[in-house]
Parts: sequence; C-alpha cells; structure tokens
Amino acid sequence: MKTILCYGDSNTYGYNPVNGMRYPTDIRWTGRLQQLLGEDYVVIEEGCNGRTTIYDDPIEGWKNGLGYLRPCLNSHKPVDIVIMMLGSNDLKETFQASAEEIAAGAETLVTVIQEFTLEKQGFQAEVILVSPPEIGPNIHRSPFGDAFKASAIFRSKEFSRYYKQVAERCGCTFFDAAEWIQASNEDSLHLTPGAHAMLAGKLRDVVLWLPMKG
Repeated sequence: MKTILCYGDSNTYGYNPVNGMRYPTDIRWTGRLQQLLGEDYVVIEEGCNGRTTIYDDPIEGWKNGLGYLRPCLNSHKPVDIVIMMLGSNDLKETFQASAEEIAAGAETLVTVIQEFTLEKQGFQAEVILVSPPEIGPNIHRSPFGDAFKASAIFRSKEFSRYYKQVAERCGCTFFDAAEWIQASNEDSLHLTPGAHAMLAGKLRDVVLWLPMKG
C-alpha cells in the first residue's frame, strides 16, 4: 500500500461552516479520497484548524505548520505522497503577508518534506502542492471577518500564480484548488460537502497520474 499524508488546515480537518463542527469522515475530502483510491492506499488526515505555513499565531503559536512538519513526517514514515494545502490562514491581517510571501512559506515546507523524507526513509516523497481556494467575497460578514480583511480576497486570487512557480522550482506537482472549488456562502472560508467531493475526485486523478509522471 502507498501512504498519502494530507497536511493542511481546517479545510483538511473538515470544518463545517454551518455549525462549526467537523464533517463526518465520508464527507471530508480526505475520507472521500480514501474511498475513491481503495485499499491500495492509506490516506492519513493531518488537518489542524488555523494552521499556517511558517507563521507563529500570536495566540496559538503551536499552529505553525513548520514546527510540526518533521515530527509528523517521522511518525507516519514511510510516506509516499504528501498533499499539502496551506496558506489561507497566512492571509490573516495579523501576519501582513503578501501572496508571494505566503508562497515562499509553502516553499519552505515543500523543501523540508523533500529533504527530510529522503534523509529518514531513503526516498523522497512526492509532493502535491495545492494552491488553496480563494477567500469568498463576504468574508467581512463572516464569523472570521475580524481576522480576515477585504485585502485577503485579492491576495488569495494571487495564490495560483505564485504556488505554481514554487512547484516548478521544487519539481513537485501543482494543483489549483480554486479552479474547481470555492469557499462556502456561510463563512467565505470553509468548504461545502459538494466542494469536498469535487476536491477528492480531482485529487484522486492527480494521485493516479503520479506513477506515470516520468
């Protein structure tokens, strides 16, 4: 079996924008991906609400994605594929980060994944770098409106451009989530069940394409 580690934030965790709870396994894109890929794969969910790429949250600093990455990779090794979707929380006003700076943070994580897996398991995990969905137009009316200002909408639209450049530099696979899914009307940040299903289906295609990559 091949092991797929899904490393992300609340949209990998499966945050439900309607009630603030967690979607069931069969709704979350990670759970759906497991169903679609079948018994030849093990899909590991590593989503944390509020997780950033490399930034320390002023209140909950442990949500920095870099700090947990190496222990996570080591715990689950050997890891064949890492699907990483991070960056949305970096758009919070407190970090004052541009889309290019956020992509640079993602690049730091991709490099760690590649170098650490090569060192610890003898081969480099394939990385699928997912450019996150755009922030919805009504974020100012969202329960998260205090953290995300209007500028987050425009910066999120630039993710695809910069994340694609990161993927090209690092030699990993790029996937633009915004091409297929959008944030919910409920909070302009988290995904609907339909979006989870769509994301799972498209990522399944990417995963199955990887063996033919070269």
